[in-house]
Amino acid sequence: MRCASSRRRTRSAGFTLIELLVVIAIIGVLIALLLPAVQSAREAARRAQCTNNLKQLGLALANYESANGSYPLCTGQRAVWDPANSSGTAGDSGWGNYSPHALLLGFLEQKTVYDAMNFSISAADNCDNLINMTSACTRINSFLCPSSLLMSGGYGSYPNIPLNRLPGNNYFGSVGATVCPWTSANPPGIFATVTPGTNGDRPIRDIQDGTSQTVAFGEWKMGDNDSNRLSPQDAINLLVYDVGGFGSLNSPNSSMPVGQPLFPGFLNACAGAYPGSIKQGGNNWKYNKSSMGRTWMLGSLGLTLGTTLLAPNPNYPNCNLEPWGGDFDAPGMYNLSSYHPGGANVAFADGSVRFLKSSTNMTIIWSIGSRAGREAVSQDQY
Repeated sequence: MRCASSRRRTRSAGFTLIELLVVIAIIGVLIALLLPAVQSAREAARRAQCTNNLKQLGLALANYESANGSYPLCTGQRAVWDPANSSGTAGDSGWGNYSPHALLLGFLEQKTVYDAMNFSISAADNCDNLINMTSACTRINSFLCPSSLLMSGGYGSYPNIPLNRLPGNNYFGSVGATVCPWTSANPPGIFATVTPGTNGDRPIRDIQDGTSQTVAFGEWKMGDNDSNRLSPQDAINLLVYDVGGFGSLNSPNSSMPVGQPLFPGFLNACAGAYPGSIKQGGNNWKYNKSSMGRTWMLGSLGLTLGTTLLAPNPNYPNCNLEPWGGDFDAPGMYNLSSYHPGGANVAFADGSVRFLKSSTNMTIIWSIGSRAGREAVSQDQY
């Protein structure tokens, strides 16, 4: 008798092609579902850090006022703006002034940077003579929103100097609902540039609306430093001192009612000039100013000072009124903006930080930007 051995057929372990494709499809669906949640969580963390930065600025401001008896205004070596043959009034342009940010460094655990600065010369000399370069190129995390892109490029006079970089600044000191930051124009916000021959002191008693009702610092997007590219955060220069009567000393808030009916014309002029601002040949930088917030050192509109004229992320561009085409040392509108969906953060003078929605009514923005407008505004209005 012949014995036959039996063989058991076994199936090799593994997935079939169809099973593998099904698993891959399921993983792809899960990633598609989870990715927005992960991105949302990351943005929530960045927004929390941004809120904390503004909180620190608000507390530093309160401590500065307590120690000095006045809020920090833009002071130092400066030039005087004299608008010859214009309808404006002579005042301090702010060019060369030191910013509130620079004066607050000692209250932000940045005393080493503060001590390295030479306040006896102009804040603008870091661009021309390598003075204050160590401080001027230092990136201060408290001035940078983690949701924002960093400023590219360096100070143009010395492109080959090691560590020469534009530090950037995402938070501006509010001059209120005005296009002119000079104390001669009496801007309605907390901050201003000091007019020559005056001390310009603004103690806490001048905040008649209350510190919890007055914006001290606001958030904005930094520029991309590329005048050949049209970006939402660009400042469009109209190369005039005045637009339809809404000039350097006018304001739309209730304290200067002449500005209110003229404000729409100013906005339309800014919007109309926006598309063509990158078609000016070699002079693009005069028309399209793409270096918003490039430094925390200079006390000038568009760099460390901004306006509360419009709600965050408006449909109108930032706007500069500078006939000579130079920098930001002129009247203008520099709006609230951010990379946070739906609005931007602001710090009030009492140290509290709140989120302003992009849908906030324009007059509410004017009201919380003024220090003594006697407006009554509740938090549910923004």
